[in-house]
Amino acid sequence: MSQLLDNISSYSGNYLLIAFILYTVAFLLFVMGLTGRRWSGRTPEENSRRWGKRGFIVTVAGLVMHLLFFFTRWYAGGHIPTSNMYEFMTCLAMMIIIAFVIVYLIYKKPVIGVFTIPVAIVIMAYASIFPREIQPLIPALQSYWLAIHVTMAALGDAFFAVAFAGGLMHLLRTVDFKSETKIGRWERRGVEFTIFSLIMIIAFVGATFGFNAAGYKAEFQKQVTTVDAAGKEQVTTQKEVYVLPPIVKPHGMETVEMKPFLGMKQPLFSTPSWMNGKDAGRKFNTVIWSFISGLILYGLLRLILRKPLGAKIAPSLQGLDPDDLDEIGYRAVAIGYPVFTLGALIFAMIWAHEAWGRFWGWDPKEVWALITWLFYAAYLHLRLSKGWQGKPSSWLAVLGFIVVVFTLVGVNLIIAGLHSYAGV
Repeated sequence: MSQLLDNISSYSGNYLLIAFILYTVAFLLFVMGLTGRRWSGRTPEENSRRWGKRGFIVTVAGLVMHLLFFFTRWYAGGHIPTSNMYEFMTCLAMMIIIAFVIVYLIYKKPVIGVFTIPVAIVIMAYASIFPREIQPLIPALQSYWLAIHVTMAALGDAFFAVAFAGGLMHLLRTVDFKSETKIGRWERRGVEFTIFSLIMIIAFVGATFGFNAAGYKAEFQKQVTTVDAAGKEQVTTQKEVYVLPPIVKPHGMETVEMKPFLGMKQPLFSTPSWMNGKDAGRKFNTVIWSFISGLILYGLLRLILRKPLGAKIAPSLQGLDPDDLDEIGYRAVAIGYPVFTLGALIFAMIWAHEAWGRFWGWDPKEVWALITWLFYAAYLHLRLSKGWQGKPSSWLAVLGFIVVVFTLVGVNLIIAGLHSYAGV
């Protein structure tokens, strides 16, 4: 039986790889519909629909493979695959594709795929840097609420990702990249910062892949003395293992192993004394590497293109209706908000009461889920009551997804809490 489960688990990984390839092909097909020249005398609109239809079919095929991965891993593990960062991120990517399919069927706009599918692809790539072994559930997760809470919250986040894509497209379409007014300069910087944030994630994933492939490793340890219930002292060894070159090492730890990198044989400095949580040094090192790798990749792209990336992308969207893009972003939030409310707040509080005996405990992930909910509540209020449409609405959609990403990833990297079982 164990051999059968191992085989099923290995097959599930193949399904995910096929889904990743199909999503990449679908993205290229959508790009051809957006930027390709006329084929066989067709108008740009006909060309967009033609390649968009092909991209959508390939996307659905990828989604089928993704679902096969999800359910075969569920069968092999005996529980829904959302209990660690690898499983949750692959689930979130799947939900983003599902949200994209729903929005695409409503609006039939192939350009949505150009900006939404890459988000799912990057999330899948990010998921691949985490351990892939199927692990037994910790006691706090052994509940049917795991499937209900996590999938609903992920689906809500997925619609927010589609809204982010719609908002970014609208800004690229409407921001005047030649304006020298104060507002124009701030708008350009905002768009460019958003693009840089995406590039930073892509660059970090690429750097992690590279160092993993090269077999890079650094290890630190220290002796920790604790006192048990009987008052007896116990000495244990606490370790942290890095897969990226350690620019910063854990506070109070000694270097056990470190492969030199660009002449660097020792970390440049240690984490502050207050940053002493589990894997705090590795997480802080990850944040630093994200910025460094992002700056390098962004700088290279700027050198190649010789202009801001937003100004380079914007001309390809000039044939699109800004009102349609604005509507896509709003509708995605309108669908995702009640789903997120149920999954991330109501169902989460019911489960928290069953698991920990309280509905709310101000855990960092709980707090940031509430912040996300309040932000999108403000978005809908300003949109419906104050008439914030167009650029103001798009900026809120973009900022909202930054809050979502911090809730999903940043909280785990920076803040320890009851949800840190997902660990990065």
